[in-house]
Amino acid sequence: MAEFYCQSALLPDGWADGVTIRVDDAGLIAGIDTDTQPAKEAARLGTVVPGLANLHSHSFQRAMAGLTERRGEGEDSFWSWRQLMYAFNDRLTPDHVEAIAAWVQVEMLESGFTSLGEFHYLHHGPDGTPYDDRAEMAGRVCAAAASTGIALTLLPVYYRYGGFNAAPAGHGQRRFLNDPDSYAALVEAAQAHVAALPHARLGLAPHSLRAAPVKDISAILPLVENAPFHIHIAEQTQEVEDCIAATGRRPVAHLMDHVAVNADWCLVHATHMDAGETTALARSGAVAGLCPLTEANLGDGLFPARDYLEAGGRIGIGSDSHIRIDLAEELRLLEYGVRLTARRRNALAAPGRSTGRTLFEAALAGGARALKQPAAGLAPGQRADFVELDTENPHLTGRSADALLDSWIFCGDKGCVRSVHVGGQAQVTAGRARARESALAAYRTAIADLLHGGG
Repeated sequence: MAEFYCQSALLPDGWADGVTIRVDDAGLIAGIDTDTQPAKEAARLGTVVPGLANLHSHSFQRAMAGLTERRGEGEDSFWSWRQLMYAFNDRLTPDHVEAIAAWVQVEMLESGFTSLGEFHYLHHGPDGTPYDDRAEMAGRVCAAAASTGIALTLLPVYYRYGGFNAAPAGHGQRRFLNDPDSYAALVEAAQAHVAALPHARLGLAPHSLRAAPVKDISAILPLVENAPFHIHIAEQTQEVEDCIAATGRRPVAHLMDHVAVNADWCLVHATHMDAGETTALARSGAVAGLCPLTEANLGDGLFPARDYLEAGGRIGIGSDSHIRIDLAEELRLLEYGVRLTARRRNALAAPGRSTGRTLFEAALAGGARALKQPAAGLAPGQRADFVELDTENPHLTGRSADALLDSWIFCGDKGCVRSVHVGGQAQVTAGRARARESALAAYRTAIADLLHGGG
């Protein structure tokens, strides 16, 4: 049994001082006491908040961040960006994928994320031939998590077609493709890699309605018991138009017509919903997986956050393409998008409530649900995932309680994070991840090879 003494901590019922957290050998919180004095053997921390889940990640895309910011001849959009991403993917080897994933996980930990949902669809060799281990690439993501200590929910992606109406896949999609039988073999192989990791879960991820028709989605859902299910949906207006043309229904409505969308589901992006879809998704118990920085970078549009939250909807956040990895900035941009359209401040908080705490607690609950990780806060039975904020950082000087959280989210960055524990184990100390140096060296080698042929 390990003990941690926190000068203050954000607990499910609010801020408390003199908090002692007891952690068992499995990394779960065995008990919490408040208004205590530090025991001699307790590790001493300052102000502590729960660790958040990053619920949507394509780790390999971090390596191309910043390389698509040159305008083409026509209008640039998600679709033109996607063609550049496909070309980049052709060069990625298993070693590259592991190195990039480890560096992404280091950046996440240093930002305050303690768990990760890896929406993984780069399965096969460059010509589409499966590796001897069908889950070779997924196994490399797991190997990265073993080295960094982040908690992982691996989400192998089902991707069959290039578009609606069973459109043939294109050259750039060869590495993603499976049918229901080959996907089942992939999932079985991935399970072996996940089973070797502490704090790991396996889920299922039909890529999108354009790549995975609803009959295939229904066929693959039983492959993993009690799995979380994630899907990209309604991210771009063209996708909505194509779905209506193919099915007569908008994407979220079409999915809910054919599949029991419930608390097991995370609908990623869900940017372009009408009022009926917004209310239906909010009432379903599913989580909307929002990635504000990526959605802004790709010009996708703004999620109807205010209407959705007022209808009781649940949200979590992810960093998706990893144009930047910064927990505070994701939450900040979510709020700012609503402020810019509604032309008012503190748009997502109830009267008298802290906006930072509102956003943080919503993302905490939604992220844990979406990943099916026992990390929904500092309470007995939850995993001991917590983040110590650096109250000596200039952005946080003189702040406490909600004002400290607001200052981190609205004027701070990852420099406000002092230490991070996952399952009671220190993975970040003095702002630097335990695995930083080895991960950075491998990442630099991978990037040099990808961009300059090893030069």
